[in-house]
Amino acid sequence: MSARFSVRLPFGAQVTGPGQVRFRVWAPGAEAVAVEIIGRGRVPMRSEDPAAPAWYVLETECDPGTLYRYVFQTREQGEVVAPDPASRGQAGDVFDPSVVVDAQAFLWQHPNWQGRPWEETVLYELHPGALGGFAGIQQRLAELAELGITAIELMPVAEFPGAHNWGYDGVLPFAPDASYGTPEQLKALIDTAHGLGMMVFLDVVYNHFGPDGNYLHSYAPEFFRHDMNTLWGATIDFRRPEVADFFTRNALYWLQEYRFDGLRLDAVHAICEPDWLVNLGQRIRAEIGSERHVHLVLEHDGNAAHLLGHTAAVQVEADLAEIGQVRERSTHVYDAQWNDDAHHVLHVLLTGEDSGYYAAYAESPAEKLARCLQQGFVYQGEVSPYSGEPRGEPSADLPPTAFVNFLQNHDQIGNRAFGERLTVLAHPLALHAAQALILLAPQVPMLFMGEEFCAVQPFLYFTSHRDEELVRAVREGRRREFARFPQFADPALLEQIPDPNSFATFVSSIPEPGPAPGSAACLRRVAELLHIRKLHIAPYLRGARALEARAIGPKAVHARWQLANGSVLNITVNLDEAALPQALDQLSQPAGADVLFDSGGALAALAAGSFPGHAILALREPPGAATAPGSTA
Repeated sequence: MSARFSVRLPFGAQVTGPGQVRFRVWAPGAEAVAVEIIGRGRVPMRSEDPAAPAWYVLETECDPGTLYRYVFQTREQGEVVAPDPASRGQAGDVFDPSVVVDAQAFLWQHPNWQGRPWEETVLYELHPGALGGFAGIQQRLAELAELGITAIELMPVAEFPGAHNWGYDGVLPFAPDASYGTPEQLKALIDTAHGLGMMVFLDVVYNHFGPDGNYLHSYAPEFFRHDMNTLWGATIDFRRPEVADFFTRNALYWLQEYRFDGLRLDAVHAICEPDWLVNLGQRIRAEIGSERHVHLVLEHDGNAAHLLGHTAAVQVEADLAEIGQVRERSTHVYDAQWNDDAHHVLHVLLTGEDSGYYAAYAESPAEKLARCLQQGFVYQGEVSPYSGEPRGEPSADLPPTAFVNFLQNHDQIGNRAFGERLTVLAHPLALHAAQALILLAPQVPMLFMGEEFCAVQPFLYFTSHRDEELVRAVREGRRREFARFPQFADPALLEQIPDPNSFATFVSSIPEPGPAPGSAACLRRVAELLHIRKLHIAPYLRGARALEARAIGPKAVHARWQLANGSVLNITVNLDEAALPQALDQLSQPAGADVLFDSGGALAALAAGSFPGHAILALREPPGAATAPGSTA
């Protein structure tokens, strides 16, 4: 069985019938608007409300594949020729014409795919360009599925300026970047993943537009607030219904027309209207209903635990009841948040770095890691030594799966001056133990592309802006940013920071396996850990809860969680080179416990009264262990 999927948008170029297209655009700053159809000329659009011109519309004969752009007559800037802000595809770049796309043209081979439960998620974040675009990723899917990856997460694909960019400079949110491939190729990638039993997530950016190729200021200045800015430029004005609806429909568009299984929302703390975020989650839950598993994940610097809890879910249930739907799956508005706290404290433990935001995790890092494993966030309202301000909300009542934990991601590697991975910063055995902790603990794990084979290539910040003034500003701004750190006191070192706009910077960020046997051994270890997770942990995560987590050494933690089948997952990890010499009665192997994973001699050493350095031991205690003597249940 096959099928076709499309979303009827109230703006952009919408195919309404054979040879018929409706063009509609919001341009409150324009006095007149026309559609320039390439090869045909300009065709005036009519204002839907001549008394208060804002929406302009034209329905005309036009075929899919036609190139077009809008011509705005504005008071401030005169004539402005621009692509469609709701373009479904571009003929090259953000400065080129838009393309009329017929969403019904793609025939899906796996239309009955319903996704996978959140508890089965093992995320693999990737940069589409670094893996060869949509077609290149599609070719890698089978090996990732065999490894045990259940979900790939694409860094943003919305059309950005140039041919290589992280994706966070996007300016056309509905158009997959042409340098990665066509809309049909992106759909083929997702369809293939579904056929292999894999989910596909998309990273979306709703907190700002990129600095190059965004024409909205000229014909729709009301799209932005003029009383505040974000770190990345003008603040998007979500108070305006037209603006809020634009992004709400964008999220639904990716989930419904492209069949993405989930979204990761970038830096939502920078969205000026927090209520919109809740409304977005409620709208998605109500429209998607219970037919599919769709997952929503946040990046939020404020550790906003309330967005992940049951309070926000109550209204979702009411909304679903109104439209006659019964939802038996997760009712959280947002399933989880990227847990930067867990990353930061693990980075400190592995590298000893304590500058910048790592300073907030340098004191008693093992205790902080224990808090992450038991309660989610390190900062739950306490004052951060880095910012000097309170940060976070209480998170102890949330399930472990409300947190996505990771050792590396695009930000934490790429925001370093030289983009070093942990493979060149940390002791390899300590890194192996930390990776095992990430992949076996109940929190949802995420790997960054190349991490599965211990890639040593950097992941650098890269762009391909064409405006030389902007190119210079980005290069110099990045060097100024790092000049604040003591290790860059030598100006000559600053000059060595790779130029973000250089093509060589992008090429050097492509991960490649190293020589055997190192990369092969890393792959085998990851496959083994993910197999253990699939069989013994993931099936029992719904309803799992933390029992205890405590520091047992300068870089060592012991943690226990009760799983849904009554068994107890017991993990001890020591990231220090030195062994823990003292006999720890509480760490002796519990009666009847099975060994899930032993990094090498850990259980034998424990029986002899110590715990090795750079080691991890994962045990499964039988049902009833949660209330055994010495437990904290």
